[in-house]
Amino acid sequence: MRKFCVLLTVAASLLVAPAQAQSKTDNELLELLQSNNHAVMKQIIQDPFTYRCQIIYTRINRNEKGIPSFQHFYFNYDPKLYFNPASVVKMPLALLSLEKLNQLRIPGVNKYTSLLIDSSYPGQVIAHKDSTSANGLPSIAHYIKRALLISENDPYNRMYQFLGQEAINRSLHQKGYPNAIISRQFMGYSEEQNRHTNPFRFINEKGQVIHQQPGAYNRDSLPFGQVIKIGKAYMNRNDSIIPEPFDFTRHNNISLGDFQQILQSVLFPGSVPAKQRFNITENDRNFLLKYLSQYPSETDFPKYNDSVFYDSYVKFFFRDSTRKMPAQVRVFNKVGWAYGFLTDISYVADTRNNIEYMLAATVYVNSDEVVNDGKYDYETTGWPFLRELGKTIYQHELTRKRTHRPKLDGFGIRYDQRNKEDTRPVVTTVDN
Repeated sequence: MRKFCVLLTVAASLLVAPAQAQSKTDNELLELLQSNNHAVMKQIIQDPFTYRCQIIYTRINRNEKGIPSFQHFYFNYDPKLYFNPASVVKMPLALLSLEKLNQLRIPGVNKYTSLLIDSSYPGQVIAHKDSTSANGLPSIAHYIKRALLISENDPYNRMYQFLGQEAINRSLHQKGYPNAIISRQFMGYSEEQNRHTNPFRFINEKGQVIHQQPGAYNRDSLPFGQVIKIGKAYMNRNDSIIPEPFDFTRHNNISLGDFQQILQSVLFPGSVPAKQRFNITENDRNFLLKYLSQYPSETDFPKYNDSVFYDSYVKFFFRDSTRKMPAQVRVFNKVGWAYGFLTDISYVADTRNNIEYMLAATVYVNSDEVVNDGKYDYETTGWPFLRELGKTIYQHELTRKRTHRPKLDGFGIRYDQRNKEDTRPVVTTVDN
């Protein structure tokens, strides 16, 4: 197995919480962004409101003992400015799923335990097999891998069903994210269907049931706030264009700052208040770090087609025409793309140059202003912008002076290696 080492200390350190002010921009970051003369960079930085662009660059400095402190720089950051988080919501659900398993404390039930998902409400879909896992059965661990490696949607739905809508939102609110809303699965369900979640059965190696979880129903009201309507028109389920803005009011909604802090809580638990930490084991944390940063080409289960799901496929800040990642860089991140929104929440570690930083950004690229028609400017505007943004911050970090340069060699992650003699067919098509 390939080993990548990076120091992710859990010691307490100073956390500067994202400011809750509308459209916050720091001059230092603005000047840095303006130093990039690429046309797409100028286009969006000069008109951030049209592109609903928000950026948080987190500078990490360490003291003589290697303890990190964090300084956040903002561009057009507004926690009330809506963006559709799409697949980024898979990250907090992975954390909450591991936390729930630990809280159950049932012998034999852990993230690797095989499970069967049943149906107890109209429209629900069972899951008794998983052809991409080593034993052909579903498990929370395998769902998390699939959700993180190339951002598959079905694993998100299954984690949502395991947790239940009520528990998801209560947990996030209790952890200090009171405005977070996760209200729907990626299954085209109605609001009422999303309130209902499937029953689960956990089984041992003999197929015997060792734990049953009944279907759940959320009786809580969700804290939907102001009306959120975007665009000039949208396409409905019948492929008809409706000449009015698309209503995102009751969609999933978490601010960029909250996502940044959730990722920071995984990487540097000691840097966030105790109530914001997720109750996971060190083994769980290492598991998450591995699959937040492992490449599809390194993975046997699932065996993804690495010409389709290339190494930079879900690494938007490094995604270019080469489709490759720098050998010395690992990116621990979660991305999302839907309805014209592109988002990436990342921690970047370069072990050759000993630099580290966090970068979170979202941008909306939908020039025809028709939502849900599948015609977005990802290729021409969105991904090029995020690539240029990533390049700008990375180059800045290479030259930035530090009193104490981090020694990124204190935490080992052993990545998988694809078995070259494995003749199983590769996975080429997924819903993500």
